[in-house]
Amino acid sequence: MSARPPKAKPIPDFPGLSVLSDEVVWDGRFPIQRVRFRHRRFDGAGGGILTWDLVRRGASVAVLPWDPWADRVALIQQFRLPALAAGLDPVMTECAAGMLEPDEDPLEAARRELAEETGLATDRMAGLGHYIINQGLCDEAITLYLGRTRLPEPGHAGTHGLPSEDEDIRLVVLDAEDAIAMLDDNRMANAVGALCLAQFARRRTALLKDWTD
Repeated sequence: MSARPPKAKPIPDFPGLSVLSDEVVWDGRFPIQRVRFRHRRFDGAGGGILTWDLVRRGASVAVLPWDPWADRVALIQQFRLPALAAGLDPVMTECAAGMLEPDEDPLEAARRELAEETGLATDRMAGLGHYIINQGLCDEAITLYLGRTRLPEPGHAGTHGLPSEDEDIRLVVLDAEDAIAMLDDNRMANAVGALCLAQFARRRTALLKDWTD
């Protein structure tokens, strides 16, 4: 019998949950677990048997670079095949993001992904929240950060990404107000980017003074 993939850990115990079977049905980069279980209903009654295919991606991070002195932010654009399959523009505007390496600290992962995908470095970071991305399919939970950096004038600011992964990532610098306005007309079409911008919009005024002193 082959060893269980490290990412496909058994389901943790939870009150009212009974796991009937738990098998790894795909052992690729992101394993898929097929779990048969039942759980106690909100009214206290026993629930029926459910079968769930669970994609195990693990923890991830995203970071929104912000220049508080010029009040600009940096986003990235890259081709996303799943967006095309969903009927969306496949050239997605996003925040720099990526998966954690085994035992990697989320803050250090955010700095690494920022450097790889934007060529930028940050001297100060603030957390913007921790969220599960697709609770009906996948265990990926993402930690969001705001990173202080210096940014050039608004516009395209070069391409980045790891050649070893054939990444082709375009850096885009915008005035903060223009980036926040993307939320109003759904030009920020991915959830992680929208969460970063929404949390940034809530905290921007308070951070402006603190981060420019």
